[in-house]
Amino acid sequence: MTTAPSGLVDAARGALVRGDLEATNRAAAAMVAAGPGDAEGHFLLGVAEAGVGRIKAGIGHIERAVTLDPRGEYLAHLAKFYCLVRRDRDAANALRRAEAAPPADALGRDTMGCVFARLGDHAAALPHFAEAVRLRPDIAEYRYNEAVTLNFLGRVDEAEAAIEALLAQAPGHARAHHLLAGLRRQSAERNHVARLGQARARARGGRDRLLLGYALAKELEDIGEYDHALDTLCEANAEHRRNLPYAFERDAAIFDAIEESWPMLRDAAPTAPSKASPIFVIGMPRTGTTLVDRILGSHPEVESAGELQAMPLAVKRAAATNSATVMDPETIRAATGADMAAVGRDYLERARHHLRGGAARFTDKFPGNFHYAGFIARALPEARIVCLRRHPMDTVLSNFRNLFAVGSRYYDYSYDLLDIAAYYARFDRLMAFWREALPGRVLELRYEDLVADQEGQTRRLLEHCGLGWSETCLEFHSNAAPVSTPSAAQVRRPIYADSVARWKRHGEVLGPVARFFEQTGIAID
Repeated sequence: MTTAPSGLVDAARGALVRGDLEATNRAAAAMVAAGPGDAEGHFLLGVAEAGVGRIKAGIGHIERAVTLDPRGEYLAHLAKFYCLVRRDRDAANALRRAEAAPPADALGRDTMGCVFARLGDHAAALPHFAEAVRLRPDIAEYRYNEAVTLNFLGRVDEAEAAIEALLAQAPGHARAHHLLAGLRRQSAERNHVARLGQARARARGGRDRLLLGYALAKELEDIGEYDHALDTLCEANAEHRRNLPYAFERDAAIFDAIEESWPMLRDAAPTAPSKASPIFVIGMPRTGTTLVDRILGSHPEVESAGELQAMPLAVKRAAATNSATVMDPETIRAATGADMAAVGRDYLERARHHLRGGAARFTDKFPGNFHYAGFIARALPEARIVCLRRHPMDTVLSNFRNLFAVGSRYYDYSYDLLDIAAYYARFDRLMAFWREALPGRVLELRYEDLVADQEGQTRRLLEHCGLGWSETCLEFHSNAAPVSTPSAAQVRRPIYADSVARWKRHGEVLGPVARFFEQTGIAID
């Protein structure tokens, strides 16, 4: 609803489409000044404000727009901005209201899909992405979002077709090439190596070359060109690492703060037991956490909530620190004096919005929760914790081979083999610390043992989690639930041993890592 002249509305909308947020802001502000009850003006002003980083101000304007005119387009964007400030419950409520009358435009539908995906409901996201593509088949990002979601849902052939349609329009779309390479294991007869090489040669640099380098390395390894694959990966990672202001000391300071703060956390008032007993699957990334989550999620009493940020966010809120990062030494130290019962309640409230079924238990497989094992133990006394361990050399190689969230500073360690080795050594020390501080609370499960003795280790896992035996846990690869991690293709196969001792193929390149571990006292034999 708007009372502004059509020319002013067209100017504001046109500027928004062009990405000229300053012009959008001026035109929308004029609309609101002329009519404080102009819903369209408040909406456009809110989008412009949020677009330049003033998200809370933007939310205020869009909330006003929704009060005046609760149309689907406004609600979809409100849900998006709620997600950006971690107000998941409010985002879910806004989405429910938007579903009653979804936006008619492609951007609005894509926005709804993105928020559903952010909340972990990929099945609900897909129809919105599909409608966005139908309305605007020329927009590559809408096709990409649809393909990602199809892959999460296990509809690999459809995902592949969607990506190929995208690449026909945008041959240099690096994220699409990277996604396509990871959909399945490539073969000598069926691969994209030549096309990837050409796309990488054309890429100007930066993130596109990084993505294409990872995609090419993955497919080269798939077809047995192991040395060429690692050389490609080393080149791609070295290019990226040169532009990162990373030093291991930044991560070491977080580990130090966790250990130094434990006595205060340990001596805090105990949290009363509750019926809630989530299962935390933790560990270094790429060590089997998705596999174990899939096994647990195949149990009839368990639902996988995916990789939640709920515990880091609950701790951050309890700490009430003003630092820009969720996890930092200041936040860890400040949170140790907080009410752990409140942290537990906050965690469970945040997790609730990511659960779809009625299972009695749920898993949270955010690997980085190994930093928070002490908080988990104190805030959720009934929670169970499982930590995946993998051979140190394979852990280093697998972290080096996987491209994490490029924009996240928490994974800056992963682009250099010796940076990863240093991180692993500090992780190993922290797990020894938890072993002593939390006896019996953390089950350390070796990936290699699970591969060698699936049933025996599964029984051990279920016993630790307080679950009865279920044969369905051995058939985890038949589980139809979405998988939204880089391990999606792997966990749709029965357990295999291909990844055990993979590092031995590259003994020469990994020589410095082996020497580092020897000097650090970490056995690799």
